[in-house]
Amino acid sequence: MSEEVRWEQMFPDQLEAAFAACPAVYFAYGLCEPHGPQNALGLDALKAHAILVQVAREHGGIVAPPDYWHIHELGGYAIWAAENVGEVRPWMTAMPPWMHFKNICYHLRAAEVLGFRAALLLTGHYGPNWRDLQTLCGLIQPYLRLQVYGLPDFEANKPGFPGDGASGDHAGKVETSLLWALRPECVDYSRMPAEPKLPLFAMGANAKEANREIGARMVADEVAWLGRKKEELLAAYDPEAPSRLRTFDQVEEFWAAEVKPRLAEFESMKQFRPDKDGPPEGSRWRENWQVGAWG
Repeated sequence: MSEEVRWEQMFPDQLEAAFAACPAVYFAYGLCEPHGPQNALGLDALKAHAILVQVAREHGGIVAPPDYWHIHELGGYAIWAAENVGEVRPWMTAMPPWMHFKNICYHLRAAEVLGFRAALLLTGHYGPNWRDLQTLCGLIQPYLRLQVYGLPDFEANKPGFPGDGASGDHAGKVETSLLWALRPECVDYSRMPAEPKLPLFAMGANAKEANREIGARMVADEVAWLGRKKEELLAAYDPEAPSRLRTFDQVEEFWAAEVKPRLAEFESMKQFRPDKDGPPEGSRWRENWQVGAWG
């Protein structure tokens, strides 16, 4: 199997050989958003994509191009941003849930048409969106032969950082350790202030406890877990199962029948901080806070 596993950087013969050896595809999702002064903005997708590249190299399969456009700026996400980012320029690549999740439907349609048998969808961006990803996978599975599973990266990393049982954080010791191990050029420990006055571009309060070596151990755990999950999906593949998501029209019909009627129930569409009244008046984060008719 070729060392190169990134779809967009492979030649046709490499793709065919990799597919023949292991017909599994991996999708990485994330967001450019504040992750403290010590981390590159694309931490979420950088992390997810790099983990999946290691999975493919060790366990087979092909890694789809990463998707850096994800959910933010509405509901509880906006409240979080007002508290943890403030009014500075945030450099976000945000989009609403209905666009993000419909894009995923089209990603899976492409994989179905190509004949993949297993798909792992890994989000490095947190909040309630990962629960909605799993809901979407449940809704779409009956339309696909392709076996799908969606998860946040911390599901594959339990108990997480040794000593405290953490399984995920935001630009703190867990995420900073993971990115440091995966893409060391995207972490600059010297940028962390000696005495941070939080919030500082959404830096986690315990970021100074980040450890590159422990990050590497967590990566190894996630790669092994995801490799096992991929094998489970391949084993569940049924070539006689219906394949009903092959055209653009079928995607739109699926969305209208199965997803749109339930969209208001998606956690990303709700005010998941009911104890808060929303971002302050005049805040940049108040503009999209209320979902409106879509909710």
